[in-house]
Amino acid sequence: MITSLPNQLTLFRIAVIPGLVALFYMEGALGRYLACGLFGIAAITDFLDGYIARATRQQSVLGGFLDPVADKLLVSAALLMMVAFDQITGYVVLPAVVILCREILVSGLREFLAGLSVGVPVSALDKWKTVIQMFAIGFLILGDAGPAMVPSRLIGETGLWVAAVLTLITGYDYLRAGLHHIEHAAARESDPTAETGHAAESRPGGPADR
Repeated sequence: MITSLPNQLTLFRIAVIPGLVALFYMEGALGRYLACGLFGIAAITDFLDGYIARATRQQSVLGGFLDPVADKLLVSAALLMMVAFDQITGYVVLPAVVILCREILVSGLREFLAGLSVGVPVSALDKWKTVIQMFAIGFLILGDAGPAMVPSRLIGETGLWVAAVLTLITGYDYLRAGLHHIEHAAARESDPTAETGHAAESRPGGPADR
């Protein structure tokens, strides 16, 4: 139900994106701090909505759809704006590209597997990737405007590289699982009478990216 608290928190993450983008155009350190704070609040809701949904048994199909979409929109908007405003430059653009490409890949796989009624549960490694990625983006948004004693840019860039490595690992796991189901779907299509039994092996049906 769209009025449930978990779904409202998820929608909040989408609603803050225009404000986050606008803050990049604010000159001076204040804009950086406000953008970092807004992104941080949005990132916290990413963990709260799933926890509340499970604790109150308010998990829903709508929430399972909105949650990963909101995450990808928020992360993509932040990375693109930081590249546009030279807060991500040089080789650090590479992990940003890896993260964005992986999100597109996983979205495509999820859409395909949804058609086969196959759920893709989130691994513990993927959750750690999300945590590190959110922290890294927060530090990168703050960048050189942060306190002199805190190397915000270095922390953010290092975290983004670590998140990119984890992104490649988890992305490969998703791709391997997706190809497995694609092969069996193709086999069933060529021989509808064949009974593979594989479709029933991994249909947890749990909401993704919670």
